[in-house]
This record gives sequence, C-alpha cells and structure tokens, in this order.
Amino acid sequence: MLFNYKAVDSANIQREGTVEAPSIDAAITAVQKRGYTLVSIDETTGGGSLSDILNIEFSFFQSVSNKEVVILSRQISTLFQAQVSPLRIFRLLSAEVENPQLQAAMNEIVEDLQAGSSISRALSAHPDIFSSFYVNLVRSGEESGSLEKSFDYLADYLDRQYEVVSKARNALIYPAFVVGIFVIVMSMMLTLVIPSIAQILTESGQELPIYTKIVIGLSDFMVEYISIILILIAAGGVGLWRFKQTEVGQRTIDEFIISIPYLGTLQKKLLLTRICDNMATMLSSGISIVQALEVTADVVDNTVYREIIEAALVEVKGGRSFADSIAEYPEIPGVLSQMAKVGEETGSLATILTTLSKFYQREVNNAVDTLIGLIEPIMIVFLGLGVGVLLASVLMPIYNLTSAF
Repeated sequence: MLFNYKAVDSANIQREGTVEAPSIDAAITAVQKRGYTLVSIDETTGGGSLSDILNIEFSFFQSVSNKEVVILSRQISTLFQAQVSPLRIFRLLSAEVENPQLQAAMNEIVEDLQAGSSISRALSAHPDIFSSFYVNLVRSGEESGSLEKSFDYLADYLDRQYEVVSKARNALIYPAFVVGIFVIVMSMMLTLVIPSIAQILTESGQELPIYTKIVIGLSDFMVEYISIILILIAAGGVGLWRFKQTEVGQRTIDEFIISIPYLGTLQKKLLLTRICDNMATMLSSGISIVQALEVTADVVDNTVYREIIEAALVEVKGGRSFADSIAEYPEIPGVLSQMAKVGEETGSLATILTTLSKFYQREVNNAVDTLIGLIEPIMIVFLGLGVGVLLASVLMPIYNLTSAF
C-alpha cells in the first residue's frame, strides 16, 4: 500500500512525500526512521494519474541490486580516504549513478545532509537499499571518527557477501534452466507429437509394450486435462507464495530448505558465513556484541537461524557468554561455538569470527565447485534417460510395425 505523509525534519522544515508499506503502522515507522516528526499520514486513493501508476509499476524493475550497493560503497570509501567532505561525496555520486531509484535516494540523502542530518540517519531513511547492518556500521564510524574505515569495512564485507552469494546462485541457474527446458519440451512432445503417433499405433492393432502404453496414457491424460493442470500449477504457486508470507509458512519453508540433502548443507554454510562475517565486521568496528547480535538477527534471511540469534541475544543480555548461548543448537556446528568460546576468553572474538567466516566461505566455494562438476554429468544422464524412454516407447512399436510388412 502507498501512503502520503506530511512531516517536519530536525531543522523544522516541512517535508511531504509517499512511502510504500504493508500497513499504516509500518508506514509510520518508515517515516520516523527518516528522522522526521510525523504530522499526518493517510493511504492514497486507488485512482491516481497514469504517470503515478507507471512509476509504481516500473519501480519493481528499478530495484537496487547488491552489486550497485557494493560499487557505491567502494566509491564512498575511496572518496573518504581522499579527504572529500561527506556532502560533496554524495553529491558527486548522485550525479554518477544510473539506477533511477538509487539516484533518487542519493538526492534525498544530499538534501538531508544539507539540512544537518548525520550520514547514518540519512541512510536509514532508505532501508530497502541500506540495511540496518549498513546503517549501524556507519553510525559506529561517526561516533568513533573513523568513517573512512567504516565504509572500507562495508565495501570489503559487501564484496565478500556478493561474491559468495552470487557464486552459489549462479551454480543453480544452469540446472534450473536445463530442467525447465526439458519439462517444456517433454510437455510439448506429450501433448502435440505423441497423440498423432499413438493414433497410428492403436489403429495398427498390434500389442503395444507396457512402457508405450504408459507413455500414451500419460499423453492422453495431459491432452485431456492440460488446462486443469495449468490452473492447479498456477493456484499452487499463488498458494505457496501466500503461505510464504505468513510467519508459520516462512519458517516451514526455511526449515525445508536447510533440510534438503547437500543443498541444505550449502545453505547452512552460506548462512554461517553471513553470520560470522556480519558479527566480525561489526565487532571490529567497535560495536558491542549485543548490538551486533541485534543487527545480525535483522539481516539473516532464514527464520531458523534468526530465532537462534534472537535467543542468544536474550541470553547474552542476561549475562551468559555468546559461545554458551549458541552451543545448545544443533544447527550451529560445535567448532563455531568452541572457537567463539576461545575468542571470548582471549578477547579476540572478532578475529576468531573472521577466521570462521573465511573457513565457511571456502567451504561454500568448494561445495559450489563440486556441485558444478556434478551437475553436467547428472543432467546428461537425466536428460538421456528421459528422451531415451520417450523415443523407445514410440520407435520400437513403429519398427515392429514396419518389419511386419
């Protein structure tokens, strides 16, 4: 839903704009995160001009990618090291970025900085681009007077995360594409080609092999019920999406993902890489472990691990060590809790977590390389069997028919 708001900023300057949120409470929170004092807010009407509708529709396609944030952070870090002022940095970069959504956000950040806002507060007004982890690290740099180091940490961290996530994602694109094409081709064969051949074979009067009968039966079923099958697939997709929006649904799906053989292990290592790298980066920049856990719980994108971090946060606030608070969970490897305990005892938890992050990143890279090496032969065997069974079920009866003459 889209909401119109009127507010005043810290300099008592009136601000007006729109914010997109699932509810009015979420919209109020989003406005307050921008550092504004809310005057009024209401939901926009369903009408709207054509340009407004087009802007809303196209905003989906203009989302800011992780790669763009990585490049932006690296540029900010470089300019800070060159002793360029924050206002000039964001003004220069706002003129350089090509993504319209990112450019609009950068322009708003420039306006907020001109009005006297801090960088972290200006960035927090755009949570869809700059995560709570990002904002907290910048705030830490402002408080310690080492902004250039904070942006350097961010650039390195985002580089690492982008590399490991994109590598894992790209490894799954090829099999998904091949399987998708295979399903489409087989469906077309069963609904367009097999029915014509099946009619010839049936009229010949010969006894058909069992596998040919199965293929013809499957073809007849798909031809007769193709519309129902497509409706059920669409309904199932919508139902799964709606189920995923619920808290129970999200947790169920997250549990299922990490329980899949091999792929679930890969996902766990990805999550552990992010958790360790997140906490190591924040602790290295001077942020307390409580705040680091709070932010990590916000940015980890798996409900199971988020609940573990949140439970650990409660126990750490109660005086228990971080290592002991995570040791009881089977999803956390024993080596992680044991090394974290050593890090806490020696005062080098950030260093230990950095080492663990690198270890799990290497594990992810090795697992992805192994997966890529296995995918091609598995796909060849899978596709060969599928096509072979289909061709054999059709060609063998035709061969028998022609040899009879």
